[in-house]
Amino acid sequence: MIEYIPFLVMAAALLALGFAAYKYFSVKRLPEGTEEMAAISAKIRRGAMAYLKRQYKTVAVFFVVIIILLTVLAVAGTITPFVPVAFLTGGLFSGLSGFIGMKISTYANSRTANGAREGLNRGLKIAFSSGMVTGLTVVGLGLFDISFWFILLKFVFKLPIEDLTSTMLTFGMGASSMALFARVGGGIYTKAADVGADLVGKVEAGIPEDDPRNPACIADNVGDNVGDVAGMGADLYESYVGSIISSGALAVAAGYGLTGVLLPMCIAAMGIIASIVSSFFVSTKEGATQKQLLSSLRKGTYSAAVISAIASVALILVITPDMPGLIGAVVSGLLAGVLIGYFTEYYTSDSYKPTQKLSKSSETGTATIIIDGVALGMNSGAYLCEIMRSGIQSIDGGQTEAARSLGMSQLQNMRFIILPQAIKNILPAIGNELVTMVKETSIIQYLGISDIMYNNGIVVSATYNPLPCYYISAIIYLTLNVVLGKGLDIFEGRLKRSER
Repeated sequence: MIEYIPFLVMAAALLALGFAAYKYFSVKRLPEGTEEMAAISAKIRRGAMAYLKRQYKTVAVFFVVIIILLTVLAVAGTITPFVPVAFLTGGLFSGLSGFIGMKISTYANSRTANGAREGLNRGLKIAFSSGMVTGLTVVGLGLFDISFWFILLKFVFKLPIEDLTSTMLTFGMGASSMALFARVGGGIYTKAADVGADLVGKVEAGIPEDDPRNPACIADNVGDNVGDVAGMGADLYESYVGSIISSGALAVAAGYGLTGVLLPMCIAAMGIIASIVSSFFVSTKEGATQKQLLSSLRKGTYSAAVISAIASVALILVITPDMPGLIGAVVSGLLAGVLIGYFTEYYTSDSYKPTQKLSKSSETGTATIIIDGVALGMNSGAYLCEIMRSGIQSIDGGQTEAARSLGMSQLQNMRFIILPQAIKNILPAIGNELVTMVKETSIIQYLGISDIMYNNGIVVSATYNPLPCYYISAIIYLTLNVVLGKGLDIFEGRLKRSER
């Protein structure tokens, strides 16, 4: 039965792409509104397409050079001949994800505004549908790419699982390369175009910022689409594909074999189904506040998380019944993701006290709002860091489940792990005297290295546990953020009192 799982995963990917296509054409069939709304939307669409056309021409040169280099290495026998093609498909699908997301965004802007004229829930539905197109395109293309290469390499070319995962890592690298250009390039454009046009339109010409006659209004929306939509789409594709592939590669390295590779793919496939089902739960009432709108969106997120958790438990018990501890790792990861989303909303939405307090600080001048804003950012980061640390250290004191959540085996079964290559190469080179000194102290244990075994004074193996590094980093980060954040709060209070 297990040999059919990749085909079921591909079916889930095609389901995501099919549902995205349905939503795409459903949104596109809706009326754009008045002639002026349609004209403004067309200008934004032309500007975004002009930028992407120029960007993809530049990225194409980069990809041609890299593919030539990879082809030379493949001919020389250094790498497998699949690597150049995998690199290309990863980059193409990453760019395609961003392109489709930008297309639906530029079509949906005027249609969402026109729908909002009919009612708040109508506008929310249109906006959410256009967002689903981007999200489902990203996961659909990503999972299709992964399942396609898995089927091709496993069942057609019959590569061993170790070579299969190492080859699949390459199209993750191609996706990362495209995401770098899309995200950074789009971000630079949106800031430069927005600020430059804003200075000309608002400062020099005296046109209000949101007036469509102001070039800043068009430039700002073009920048949002090429940076926050096209760039984000490519970036999300890279992150999504990378997380699945890296989990499989680590599972193979930990000795889990084929089932360890298939489990992340199956969980991702069930996530697609959970997302589609939960999308029907998103709605709001007329006259809803910003806080109520955010609550409507959270309803979809929470329902998807619950469905994913239940499905993941079932998959783990069926595919890897000898590793029930993975359930805790998956559930803790889902919970951490939900909490990160909630606290991000809490610290950035004007419906909650942190942002309201920051708004009030602007009444006393520029200095106080800068100080208060920096302090707020530091405090919010401290909570997010603690959530991530807790997610890693989930159950059983943190060691067993943290290792599982990273795709590694239980630490009690890792008594004889070869050190990472970089550490293996460094330790023997520092000399017997320093090795002896390190051994006689407990310094190296703070780096997570223990049970060092020697052969004629040379380190040959050791147990490596990365958790102490996480603890130290978390403690330092939390301490700095809390101390600096509270210090800025105190300084701001004194500054306000002196101004009075």
